[in-house]
Amino acid sequence: MEIRERPAAGSLAEAAALLGLPASGIIKTLVVKRSDDTFLFALIPGDRSISWPKLRAVVGVNKLQLPAPEAAFAATGYERGTIVPLGSTTEWPIYADASIVGRRIALGAGAHGYSLFIEADDLISAYGATVADISQPQS
Repeated sequence: MEIRERPAAGSLAEAAALLGLPASGIIKTLVVKRSDDTFLFALIPGDRSISWPKLRAVVGVNKLQLPAPEAAFAATGYERGTIVPLGSTTEWPIYADASIVGRRIALGAGAHGYSLFIEADDLISAYGATVADISQPQS
C-alpha cells in the first residue's frame, strides 16, 4: 500500500492522466444507504457507474440510494471525494466490482489531494469484500 500526493485535477479523467493510470484504475468508493439506515461501500472503476439493479440483486434488497454528503460523512468520517473503506468510523460491508480483481488500483486516501495505491486482491481479502458485477458503462 502506498499513499501519494496527487496534483489538483478537475475531473476523474484528468486525475487518472496525472497519476499515469487509465480512468478504470481510479476506483470510486461510493457510500450506499440501505432502507434500514445502514450503509455499504461499493467500489466502482472510474470509467464505469454503479448498476443499481445489479447491486440490489447482490445485496438482496429492493432499495438502495446514495446518501446526502452529510450522511455519508457521518457514516464514514470522510468527505465525498476522499472516502476509502480503510479507517472508516464504522466497518461497513464492501462490494467490489469484479473488474478490479487482479489489478493495482488507486482510491481516495481520506484527504483531498491524496491517493491510496493498493492491490485490489489484498483489499478484497483483508476486508472480506463481496466481488460481483455491480457496474455498467457510463452513459
